Amino acid sequence: MSVWRLKPVSAFDADMKKSDLKRILTKWGLTSLGIGAIIGGGIFTLTGIAAHDYAGPALALSFVIAGIGCLFASLCYAEFASVLPVEGSAYAYAYGTVGELFAWFIGWNLILEYMMGATTVAVAWSGYFVKLLHLFHIDFPIWLCNDLATAIDKCHAAGIDPPSFAFNLPAFIITWIVTGILVKGIKEAASTNNIIVIVKIAVVLFVILVGAFYINTDNWTPFIPDEVTTVGENGKETVKFGFGGVLTAATIVFFAYIGFDAVSTQAGEAINPKKDVPFAIVASLVICTILYILVSLVLTGMVKYDQLDKAAPVASAFSGIGINWAVFIITIAATAGLTSVMLVMMLGQTRIFLGMAKDGLLPKGMFATLHPVFKTPYKSTILVGGIISLVASFTPIDKISEMCSMGTLLAFAMVCVAVMILRVKKPELERPYRTPAVFVVGTLGVLFNLFLMYFVRKETWIAFLVWGAIGVAVYFLYSRKNSNLNTYVEPSEE
Repeated sequence: MSVWRLKPVSAFDADMKKSDLKRILTKWGLTSLGIGAIIGGGIFTLTGIAAHDYAGPALALSFVIAGIGCLFASLCYAEFASVLPVEGSAYAYAYGTVGELFAWFIGWNLILEYMMGATTVAVAWSGYFVKLLHLFHIDFPIWLCNDLATAIDKCHAAGIDPPSFAFNLPAFIITWIVTGILVKGIKEAASTNNIIVIVKIAVVLFVILVGAFYINTDNWTPFIPDEVTTVGENGKETVKFGFGGVLTAATIVFFAYIGFDAVSTQAGEAINPKKDVPFAIVASLVICTILYILVSLVLTGMVKYDQLDKAAPVASAFSGIGINWAVFIITIAATAGLTSVMLVMMLGQTRIFLGMAKDGLLPKGMFATLHPVFKTPYKSTILVGGIISLVASFTPIDKISEMCSMGTLLAFAMVCVAVMILRVKKPELERPYRTPAVFVVGTLGVLFNLFLMYFVRKETWIAFLVWGAIGVAVYFLYSRKNSNLNTYVEPSEE
C-alpha cells in the first residue's frame, strides 16, 4: 500500500453523487459565507496594530500586498473547486493529485487551522461582548470572562486580589450557541450568517462613508514613515516603518484574509459547485480586499497613525474626532462580525472531518454520520463545539492564535503546488474554471506563503511540528489501514 496513492477523480464523482448533504447554497450564499469568514476581528483589531507599530498610513499598501498574495492561492483554489467540487478543501485536492499521506497531513493541519481559529475567535468575541455590555453599564466579574492567567494579570493591573479560579463564560456560551445553529442545519447557518454579513458590511460602509468626511490628508504625510530598527531582549531585530515595516504589516494583516478557503469546504452543499464555488472564492476575497484598503485609508486619514488605539482602532478613530455614538455601532458590529467568523470556521472544521471520514481516514461512526432529520454531521459538530468551548474558556488568546496560521499557510502553498501538478498529470480533465497563467500564479503563491511561514515564531514552529508528528502517527496506526483505497475498484466504462 503506497502512501502516495491517489484518490481517483471517479471516486470524487461517486462521493458527490451519493452525498446526503442538502444542496441549498447559491453562488451569493457561498460568497456571503466567504465574507462572513473574512470580515471579523481583522478589520476591527489588526488594523490598529499594523498601522501603529509597523506601516503607518502605508497600511493600505500592506493590505494590497497581502491581498495579492492571497489572490494567488484563491485562483488555484478556484480551479480545484471546479474540478473536485467536494467537501474537504485542500485535503481533497491533495488526495487527488499528490498522494494519501500528504493529503492526510494537509487535512490534519486544516483541523488545526479551523479549531484554533474558532477558539481564538471565541475568546476575542468574549472580549468584545464584555466591552459591549460595559457600554450599557453592565460589568462581568473578571474571573468569569477570562482564563485564569489573563484574569490574574488584569487583577494585578487593577490592584485587586487575583482569583484562584477563572472561567470564560461568554466564550463558552457563544461556542454552544454556534454549535446549536450548525447542528440544526446549513440553511439555518447560512441564514444566520447572511444577516450578520449584512450588518457587518453596513457598518464597514458606514465607517468608510462617514469617516471619509473627516479625513485630514496631513495625517497621510509621510505616507511611509522613516524606517526604525529595534532590538528586543532576545537579540532579534524588528523593522518598523519603511518598506520593511510595510512588509511586516502585510504578514500581520494576511491573517485577516484566511477565511476565503472556508468556501471550498461547502462544495457538498452548493447547488452548482463547479461554477459557484470558484466564483464565491474569488468574489469574497476581492470584495473584502477592497473594503480593507478603504477602511485603512479612512482610519489613518481620520487620526494620526500613532494615535490609533491598537485594541480598538476603528472605535478610537471615531471617538478621537468626537463621534462617540459611533462606538456603540462599531462595537456591536465587531461582536456580530466575530460570531459569523466563528460560525464559518466551525462549519469548515466539521466538513473537513466529514471528507476525511468518508475516505476511511477517520472513524465514520463519529465523523461521517449525518443527523436523520437535519442532514448535518451532528456528532462531529458537537465534539468540535465541546473542545472549542473548553479550550476557549481556560486558555489565553495569545497561546492559540498563531497556531491557526501554520496550517493555513501550508495548505495554501500545497494547493498552489497541486494545481500545477494536476495540469501536467491530468491535462484532459474538464476544468469549468482555469487558473490564468497557472505556473506563474502557482509559483508566486508558493513563494509568498513560504515567505510568511519564515516569519512565524520558533515556539509556534515547535508546536506545529509536534502536532504534525502526532498526525503522522495516527495515519500509520489507523488511517492507512482503514482507507477506502484499500478496497476501491475503478468503475468500468460500460
